[in-house]
Amino acid sequence: MASKNQKVKAKDGMQPRASITFPRDLYQTLEDIAKQHKVSIAWVVRDAVEKYVAEKWPLFASNAGTSRE
Repeated sequence: MASKNQKVKAKDGMQPRASITFPRDLYQTLEDIAKQHKVSIAWVVRDAVEKYVAEKWPLFASNAGTSRE
């Protein structure tokens, strides 16, 4: 398992994965948004993270999310 300071490389060209724990009420909101837009919760989270990075660190945003479908 990688330590906090190590970079994680995906195996066989796959995208890196993350496991995130949400408070129940926030998770419910994510489920509601996903259902409303007919997408997965993962898509909602990726979309939110991409927007957050673009707003907070615009120089990094140009490289983020280049593989969106």
